[in-house]
Amino acid sequence: MAPQVPAIPSQGLQSADRSFFPDLNPLDRFRVAIAEELSRISHIDKSLALSGLDRTTNLDNGDLVLVVPRLRMKGVAPAELAKKIVAEFESHEGAKVKAPIADGISIKFFFTPTELTSTLVPLILQQQEAYGFNPNLGLRDPLNPDSGQKTVIVEFSSPNIAKKFHAGHLRSTIIGGFLSNLYERSGYKVVRMNYLGDWGRQYGLLACGWKRYGDEDAFAKDPIGHLFDIYVKISADFQPEEDEFKAAGKRGEDTSELESRGLLGEAKAYFKRMEDGDEEALQLWRRFRDLSIERYNETYARLNIRFTDYSGESQVKQETMKKAEEILRERGVLESDEGASIVDFKKHGAKKLGVAVVRNRNGTSNYLLRDVGAAIQREDTYHFDELLYVVMSEQETHLNRLFKILDLMGEGYATLSKRMKHITFGKVMGMSTRKGNVKFLDDILADVGDFMHDVMRRNETKYSQVEDPTRTAELLGLSAIMVQDMSGKRINNYEFSLERMTSFEGDTGPYLQYAHARLSSIFRKVDITRDEMLGADFSLLAQSPHAISMLRAMARFPDMVHQAQKTLEPTTILMYLFKLTHELSSSYDHLRVVNPPEGRAVSIARAALYQAARQVLHNGMVLLGLRPLDRM
Repeated sequence: MAPQVPAIPSQGLQSADRSFFPDLNPLDRFRVAIAEELSRISHIDKSLALSGLDRTTNLDNGDLVLVVPRLRMKGVAPAELAKKIVAEFESHEGAKVKAPIADGISIKFFFTPTELTSTLVPLILQQQEAYGFNPNLGLRDPLNPDSGQKTVIVEFSSPNIAKKFHAGHLRSTIIGGFLSNLYERSGYKVVRMNYLGDWGRQYGLLACGWKRYGDEDAFAKDPIGHLFDIYVKISADFQPEEDEFKAAGKRGEDTSELESRGLLGEAKAYFKRMEDGDEEALQLWRRFRDLSIERYNETYARLNIRFTDYSGESQVKQETMKKAEEILRERGVLESDEGASIVDFKKHGAKKLGVAVVRNRNGTSNYLLRDVGAAIQREDTYHFDELLYVVMSEQETHLNRLFKILDLMGEGYATLSKRMKHITFGKVMGMSTRKGNVKFLDDILADVGDFMHDVMRRNETKYSQVEDPTRTAELLGLSAIMVQDMSGKRINNYEFSLERMTSFEGDTGPYLQYAHARLSSIFRKVDITRDEMLGADFSLLAQSPHAISMLRAMARFPDMVHQAQKTLEPTTILMYLFKLTHELSSSYDHLRVVNPPEGRAVSIARAALYQAARQVLHNGMVLLGLRPLDRM
């Protein structure tokens, strides 16, 4: 479990578009100093100057940049104002920034090395796991500690019961885990919700499959594996019926007869018994559900994932759904169509959403109606500020229908829909549960773990020093899998590649773990205490370009966490960490810690620098859901 970040008292400043906390964010310290000078020179409000200062995308172009038109000064040309600011900017000895540089309508600011070294390293060493995170952001008023926390629900993972956890579930789990960490460490109250697919016609189909293919001996040996085999077989049996049903629907034919016979009829009838509370039908369902959750919990423990709420479609109350239907009917939104209840979104300004069934012909609920009920119950229980659905891009239409239905219900429900958001993502390519050629997570972890174990054994000296090689190999494998998933934007599909993800070359999970382990190894080779590092002479670092480059990168971490809250992309943090590791790898030959010719004082200062870098890397990895390794 990631450590909780304590609230750190901080005097914040408010600008037009965000709050600034110089006690927590090194860049904010520099922003405030620059803004004060800009205010003095241009006679503008300091908050406006703060809003105009941006982080550069490339450190070669400065640490911060001001695009002068953002100051909104009338009657003066931006390029002329830029020259005036540069000419009058006071950059005396001991200032936080060097003399700024005008570049057309932009002004570049570079931090003073002595100021950077004297403030940043001790700040990171003192804050430790809290560095980079601002728990004030999760308050209703970031500048008022007594304003109370905002609540966010993150619904993620959400597998279907009686099915093995496969690579397709992994994306939602990884992204949802990251978002939960991100919001928690920013001071929000986070509800981590696993909304299981544990209800509906498919369980009627599984019951039919159990009747045909169930084997108690096989079930006792491998419950989830046997249920999966049953699902594949009954799905194959059902495929011709489903094809016929879909074709008839496309031709506009009445499908009621098709729905009442064969496997489809059996499955629907079984689910009707479940919704009617038939104990015999529920007993088998309960058996599958309880066992599935038990197995999933084992998988989540391996993935470093936890939940605060194990919910499911089965937990949505009939009375909640019926109340929603009454409201929709009263507002003229819900219509009857041959015994089913439907919403024709075209009549309500949403042509792309088409027509959706809300309750089936035989009176059973469907996925859409259950999701409407679930949203209402979550609001009643948690009074949330945000609800994030971490769901594949294929569900976009479904979720847009959900949001629109709540909007059409009016009053508080319309407001509720505006607090709900789809966090979409693409596919892990080549996976299909129904065809049976899926790659299960247990098999993936075994394959990757075995590969990593073989790599570790190539260095017998290091291998003998690892306390638990098998567990270390598994953590390396998990890092490989998770980093491959997070390397691109969420919306991108990607091809699962064991060879690419397990490489120690390039930007991979093993490379990231290696960078952390290498930093950790430095402190096993030197006898330097934490107190010595806190009391180091940091001015000894100011003359080293490599040390300054590392520090400039490390100073950006809090800003990158803030940026991730805007993008909600794990890759925002991951790409930052790789840039930091690249700075580290180029510094080792120039910044020796063990017996440097410059003496012990330099050794202590450099050790403090590397310890600060290790802390930043550690904090970023934990935020992503990784477990940083000290040896490998």
